Amino acid sequence: MVGLLAPASALRQVCSGCARRVRLPGPALARTPGRMLAASYSQVSTVPLAYELHEPAKPVADKQTSPIIFMHGLFGSKKNNRTMSKVLARDLGRHVYTLDLRNHGDSPHDPKHDYTVMAADVAEFIRKHGLKEPTLIGHSMGAKTAMVLALNQPDLVANLVAVDNAPVDARLSSEFPRYIQGMRKIDEAKTTRQAEADEILKPYAPSPTIRQFLLGNLHRPSPGDRTQRFRLPLSTLARALDHLGDFPYKDPAEARFVKPALFVRGTQSKYVPDDVIPLIGQFFPLFELVDVDAGHWVISEKPEAFREAVLRFLEPKE
Repeated sequence: MVGLLAPASALRQVCSGCARRVRLPGPALARTPGRMLAASYSQVSTVPLAYELHEPAKPVADKQTSPIIFMHGLFGSKKNNRTMSKVLARDLGRHVYTLDLRNHGDSPHDPKHDYTVMAADVAEFIRKHGLKEPTLIGHSMGAKTAMVLALNQPDLVANLVAVDNAPVDARLSSEFPRYIQGMRKIDEAKTTRQAEADEILKPYAPSPTIRQFLLGNLHRPSPGDRTQRFRLPLSTLARALDHLGDFPYKDPAEARFVKPALFVRGTQSKYVPDDVIPLIGQFFPLFELVDVDAGHWVISEKPEAFREAVLRFLEPKE
């Protein structure tokens, strides 16, 4: 992959406050649909995605069918981005759909879980709801889903915001298998109280914030059931972990998204190292990069910095 990287001198950087913005304009490229390497969309079986719709109090007239589609990361759900979605709907006057990706939240479970099928699910959601020129916003797993969809079907997408992930193969943190181990222990224990589940999870997830995030997936399967279980199909996601760091596209010559793209990364995170920035520019030649003083959970750690970056990117330019 090193051979795909442009020299660091090709980057133009401008520092302002705690955020660094990088813009790497590429040559004028013909917009040609990408070729999905893992499978063609015609061969993919999609699932209908659960969602919440956040409507602005004062919608912009020409944005009725040009919404924002917000996608969470691994072990997340549409609930995670609820507050930010309401804020963006208010500030931009646009409808915001927060999705549950397959095998998460209220969306159906399916044994196949990779970026090809997740992107196909979102593409079908866009078509089914008659959405025109949506903005895709995705964090982590949702960011790669957004990138794959934009590269494969650019005509469906107006622009995208990728939060703390990059179009590269990268090994997932060893924390994720431990989280699944802990969640399995909770299911085996048949807990009835949140505090009990939290205590079981502590050795696997020391951070109270991470534990709260994971335990948000607990529910009681039926009204009369006192036992809490995870909504997530843990076995399916455990099998998928080895591939969730992968990116289906290996060669920027096969697919480019030549519309605006914003990449927001946490400076304390390792998901978007400096040496992949030129590769981002080859897949997304009109990209901008904003650095936020945060870890991987950029949106929850620094919501105002994230909001400001998105507003600058999406507000109409003079």
